[in-house]
Amino acid sequence: MTKLLTITAVSASLFLVACSQAPEGVAIHDPYEATNRKVHEFNVGLDRAILRPASRVTAAMPMEITGPVTNFAENVALPGMMVNGVLQGDIKGFGTNSMRFIVNTIFGIGGLFDPADAIGLYEEKTDFGETLSVWGVPEGAYVELPALGPSTERDAVGELVDFFINPLGNWVHDDVKPYLPAARAADIVIARGQLGSTIDSVLYESADSYAQTRIIYLDNRRYELGTVVQDAYIDPYADPYFDPYEDQ
Repeated sequence: MTKLLTITAVSASLFLVACSQAPEGVAIHDPYEATNRKVHEFNVGLDRAILRPASRVTAAMPMEITGPVTNFAENVALPGMMVNGVLQGDIKGFGTNSMRFIVNTIFGIGGLFDPADAIGLYEEKTDFGETLSVWGVPEGAYVELPALGPSTERDAVGELVDFFINPLGNWVHDDVKPYLPAARAADIVIARGQLGSTIDSVLYESADSYAQTRIIYLDNRRYELGTVVQDAYIDPYADPYFDPYEDQ
Protein backbone atom coordinates (compact mmCIF):
# COMPACT_ATOMS: atom_id res chain seq x y z
CA MET A 1 0.00 0.00 0.00
CA THR A 2 2.85 2.38 0.89
CA LYS A 3 4.54 1.67 -2.44
CA LEU A 4 1.29 2.35 -4.31
CA LEU A 5 0.82 5.66 -2.48
CA THR A 6 4.39 6.69 -3.30
CA ILE A 7 4.07 5.84 -6.99
CA THR A 8 0.69 7.55 -7.18
CA ALA A 9 1.89 10.71 -5.45
CA VAL A 10 5.02 10.96 -7.61
CA SER A 11 3.03 10.37 -10.81
CA ALA A 12 0.47 12.98 -9.81
CA SER A 13 3.19 15.48 -8.95
CA LEU A 14 4.95 14.98 -12.30
CA PHE A 15 1.68 15.43 -14.16
CA LEU A 16 0.75 18.55 -12.23
CA VAL A 17 4.05 20.23 -13.08
CA ALA A 18 2.65 20.60 -16.59
CA CYS A 19 -0.66 22.06 -15.40
CA SER A 20 -1.75 25.32 -16.96
CA GLN A 21 -1.10 28.23 -14.60
CA ALA A 22 -3.72 30.97 -14.34
CA PRO A 23 -2.54 34.52 -15.05
CA GLU A 24 -2.41 36.61 -11.90
CA GLY A 25 -5.82 37.95 -10.89
CA VAL A 26 -7.83 35.71 -13.24
CA ALA A 27 -10.86 34.22 -11.47
CA ILE A 28 -11.85 31.76 -14.20
CA HIS A 29 -8.93 30.15 -16.02
CA ASP A 30 -10.37 28.22 -18.95
CA PRO A 31 -7.84 27.95 -21.80
CA TYR A 32 -9.51 24.73 -23.00
CA GLU A 33 -12.97 26.26 -23.38
CA ALA A 34 -13.49 25.15 -26.97
CA THR A 35 -12.84 21.50 -26.07
CA ASN A 36 -14.65 21.80 -22.75
CA ARG A 37 -17.79 23.01 -24.48
CA LYS A 38 -17.81 19.98 -26.76
CA VAL A 39 -17.42 17.68 -23.76
CA HIS A 40 -20.18 19.60 -22.01
CA GLU A 41 -22.51 19.01 -24.97
CA PHE A 42 -21.71 15.29 -24.73
CA ASN A 43 -22.39 15.28 -20.98
CA VAL A 44 -25.72 17.07 -21.41
CA GLY A 45 -26.69 14.53 -24.06
CA LEU A 46 -25.71 11.71 -21.71
CA ASP A 47 -27.77 13.25 -18.94
CA ARG A 48 -30.77 13.70 -21.21
CA ALA A 49 -30.61 10.15 -22.57
CA ILE A 50 -29.68 8.16 -19.46
CA LEU A 51 -29.08 9.94 -16.18
CA ARG A 52 -32.16 12.17 -16.00
CA PRO A 53 -34.66 9.41 -16.93
CA ALA A 54 -33.03 7.00 -14.45
CA SER A 55 -32.99 9.64 -11.72
CA ARG A 56 -36.71 10.24 -12.14
CA VAL A 57 -37.27 6.56 -11.39
CA THR A 58 -35.15 6.67 -8.22
CA ALA A 59 -36.80 9.95 -7.13
CA ALA A 60 -40.14 8.14 -7.09
CA MET A 61 -38.79 5.33 -4.91
CA PRO A 62 -39.30 5.37 -1.13
CA MET A 63 -36.37 6.27 1.12
CA GLU A 64 -36.49 2.74 2.51
CA ILE A 65 -35.02 1.62 -0.83
CA THR A 66 -32.73 4.47 -1.85
CA GLY A 67 -31.46 5.27 1.66
CA PRO A 68 -29.51 2.02 2.18
CA VAL A 69 -27.94 2.34 -1.29
CA THR A 70 -26.71 5.84 -0.49
CA ASN A 71 -25.50 4.75 2.96
CA PHE A 72 -23.57 1.82 1.50
CA ALA A 73 -21.94 3.97 -1.21
CA GLU A 74 -20.88 6.57 1.35
CA ASN A 75 -19.54 3.91 3.71
CA VAL A 76 -17.33 2.19 1.12
CA ALA A 77 -15.86 5.60 0.22
CA LEU A 78 -14.71 6.22 3.80
CA PRO A 79 -11.43 4.23 3.70
CA GLY A 80 -10.23 6.41 0.83
CA MET A 81 -11.11 9.50 2.85
CA MET A 82 -9.20 8.03 5.78
CA VAL A 83 -6.09 7.72 3.60
CA ASN A 84 -6.47 11.34 2.48
CA GLY A 85 -6.88 12.43 6.08
CA VAL A 86 -3.49 10.88 6.86
CA LEU A 87 -1.90 12.50 3.79
CA GLN A 88 -3.29 15.89 4.86
CA GLY A 89 -2.18 15.49 8.47
CA ASP A 90 -5.83 15.79 9.50
CA ILE A 91 -5.82 13.48 12.51
CA LYS A 92 -9.27 14.57 13.68
CA GLY A 93 -10.82 13.89 10.28
CA PHE A 94 -9.03 10.56 10.01
CA GLY A 95 -10.26 9.53 13.46
CA THR A 96 -13.85 10.56 12.82
CA ASN A 97 -14.05 8.77 9.48
CA SER A 98 -12.37 5.68 10.93
CA MET A 99 -14.85 5.45 13.80
CA ARG A 100 -17.74 6.16 11.45
CA PHE A 101 -16.63 3.34 9.14
CA ILE A 102 -16.27 0.88 12.02
CA VAL A 103 -19.64 1.76 13.57
CA ASN A 104 -21.59 1.66 10.31
CA THR A 105 -19.87 -1.49 9.04
CA ILE A 106 -20.48 -3.43 12.25
CA PHE A 107 -23.75 -2.02 13.55
CA GLY A 108 -25.13 -0.73 10.24
CA ILE A 109 -25.03 -4.14 8.52
CA GLY A 110 -22.08 -3.44 6.26
CA GLY A 111 -23.02 0.21 5.88
CA LEU A 112 -26.61 -0.20 4.71
CA PHE A 113 -27.71 1.83 7.72
CA ASP A 114 -26.14 4.86 9.37
CA PRO A 115 -26.10 4.57 13.18
CA ALA A 116 -22.95 6.72 13.26
CA ASP A 117 -25.03 9.81 12.47
CA ALA A 118 -27.19 9.14 15.50
CA ILE A 119 -24.18 9.37 17.83
CA GLY A 120 -22.68 12.43 16.15
CA LEU A 121 -20.03 10.79 13.96
CA TYR A 122 -20.58 12.83 10.82
CA GLU A 123 -18.58 12.23 7.67
CA GLU A 124 -15.48 14.41 7.21
CA LYS A 125 -15.69 14.55 3.43
CA THR A 126 -12.39 14.85 1.59
CA ASP A 127 -10.54 13.62 -1.49
CA PHE A 128 -7.12 13.65 -3.10
CA GLY A 129 -7.94 16.90 -4.86
CA GLU A 130 -8.14 18.48 -1.41
CA THR A 131 -4.94 16.70 -0.42
CA LEU A 132 -3.16 18.32 -3.37
CA SER A 133 -4.61 21.68 -2.33
CA VAL A 134 -3.27 21.19 1.21
CA TRP A 135 0.12 20.39 -0.31
CA GLY A 136 0.04 23.73 -2.10
CA VAL A 137 -0.70 22.53 -5.62
CA PRO A 138 -2.64 25.19 -7.61
CA GLU A 139 -6.01 24.24 -9.08
CA GLY A 140 -4.83 24.67 -12.68
CA ALA A 141 -7.21 25.19 -15.56
CA TYR A 142 -10.90 24.39 -15.55
CA VAL A 143 -11.73 21.18 -17.40
CA GLU A 144 -14.93 19.26 -18.05
CA LEU A 145 -14.48 15.50 -18.05
CA PRO A 146 -16.59 13.10 -20.13
CA ALA A 147 -19.32 11.57 -17.94
CA LEU A 148 -17.65 12.88 -14.76
CA GLY A 149 -18.52 16.53 -15.37
CA PRO A 150 -16.87 19.77 -14.21
CA SER A 151 -13.43 19.68 -12.64
CA THR A 152 -10.02 21.34 -12.63
CA GLU A 153 -6.66 19.92 -13.63
CA ARG A 154 -5.86 19.38 -9.96
CA ASP A 155 -9.17 17.72 -9.16
CA ALA A 156 -9.01 15.57 -12.30
CA VAL A 157 -5.71 14.12 -11.07
CA GLY A 158 -7.29 13.77 -7.64
CA GLU A 159 -10.14 11.67 -9.01
CA LEU A 160 -7.69 9.36 -10.74
CA VAL A 161 -5.60 8.94 -7.59
CA ASP A 162 -8.68 8.37 -5.41
CA PHE A 163 -9.61 5.47 -7.65
CA PHE A 164 -6.35 3.70 -6.78
CA ILE A 165 -5.73 4.62 -3.13
CA ASN A 166 -8.98 3.37 -1.61
CA PRO A 167 -7.74 0.36 0.38
CA LEU A 168 -11.18 -1.22 0.66
CA GLY A 169 -10.63 -3.19 -2.52
CA ASN A 170 -7.84 -5.09 -0.78
CA TRP A 171 -10.03 -6.01 2.19
CA VAL A 172 -13.36 -7.15 0.81
CA HIS A 173 -14.14 -10.57 -0.61
CA ASP A 174 -14.00 -10.93 -4.40
CA ASP A 175 -17.75 -11.62 -4.48
CA VAL A 176 -18.40 -8.17 -2.97
CA LYS A 177 -16.07 -6.11 -5.20
CA PRO A 178 -18.50 -5.78 -8.15
CA TYR A 179 -20.99 -4.08 -5.81
CA LEU A 180 -18.61 -1.23 -4.98
CA PRO A 181 -18.69 0.61 -8.36
CA ALA A 182 -22.35 -0.36 -8.80
CA ALA A 183 -23.22 1.30 -5.50
CA ARG A 184 -21.31 4.43 -6.53
CA ALA A 185 -23.15 4.60 -9.86
CA ALA A 186 -26.52 4.10 -8.15
CA ASP A 187 -25.69 6.82 -5.63
CA ILE A 188 -24.97 9.28 -8.46
CA VAL A 189 -28.35 8.52 -10.03
CA ILE A 190 -30.12 8.90 -6.67
CA ALA A 191 -28.39 12.22 -6.00
CA ARG A 192 -29.36 13.41 -9.49
CA GLY A 193 -32.98 12.62 -8.63
CA GLN A 194 -32.81 14.50 -5.34
CA LEU A 195 -31.44 17.61 -7.08
CA GLY A 196 -33.50 17.11 -10.23
CA SER A 197 -35.15 20.52 -10.56
CA THR A 198 -31.97 22.42 -9.69
CA ILE A 199 -29.81 20.51 -12.19
CA ASP A 200 -32.50 20.74 -14.86
CA SER A 201 -32.65 24.51 -14.46
CA VAL A 202 -28.88 24.77 -14.99
CA LEU A 203 -28.57 22.32 -17.87
CA TYR A 204 -31.79 22.99 -19.76
CA GLU A 205 -33.03 26.44 -18.77
CA SER A 206 -29.83 28.54 -18.59
CA ALA A 207 -28.87 30.89 -21.39
CA ASP A 208 -25.48 29.17 -21.35
CA SER A 209 -25.43 25.97 -19.33
CA TYR A 210 -21.67 25.57 -19.78
CA ALA A 211 -20.84 28.95 -18.25
CA GLN A 212 -23.38 28.41 -15.48
CA THR A 213 -22.01 24.95 -14.65
CA ARG A 214 -18.46 26.26 -14.64
CA ILE A 215 -19.05 29.12 -12.20
CA ILE A 216 -21.19 26.98 -9.88
CA TYR A 217 -18.53 24.28 -9.73
CA LEU A 218 -15.61 26.65 -9.17
CA ASP A 219 -17.45 28.67 -6.52
CA ASN A 220 -18.56 25.57 -4.62
CA ARG A 221 -15.20 23.82 -4.86
CA ARG A 222 -13.24 26.85 -3.72
CA TYR A 223 -15.66 27.28 -0.83
CA GLU A 224 -15.17 23.61 0.17
CA LEU A 225 -11.39 23.99 0.12
CA GLY A 226 -11.38 27.43 1.71
CA THR A 227 -9.49 28.91 -1.22
CA VAL A 228 -10.05 32.16 -3.11
CA VAL A 229 -8.48 33.80 -6.13
CA GLN A 230 -6.59 36.71 -4.66
CA ASP A 231 -7.11 40.12 -6.24
CA ALA A 232 -9.16 38.64 -9.07
CA TYR A 233 -10.93 41.21 -11.21
CA ILE A 234 -14.32 40.40 -12.65
CA ASP A 235 -15.75 42.95 -15.07
CA PRO A 236 -19.22 43.82 -13.68
CA TYR A 237 -20.39 44.64 -17.22
CA ALA A 238 -19.07 41.49 -18.85
CA ASP A 239 -21.52 38.98 -20.27
CA PRO A 240 -20.95 35.71 -18.35
CA TYR A 241 -22.55 33.79 -21.23
CA PHE A 242 -20.39 35.26 -23.99
CA ASP A 243 -19.06 32.46 -26.20
CA PRO A 244 -15.82 33.50 -27.94
CA TYR A 245 -16.07 30.43 -30.19
CA GLU A 246 -19.60 31.08 -31.41
CA ASP A 247 -18.55 32.42 -34.83
CA GLN A 248 -15.65 30.03 -35.39
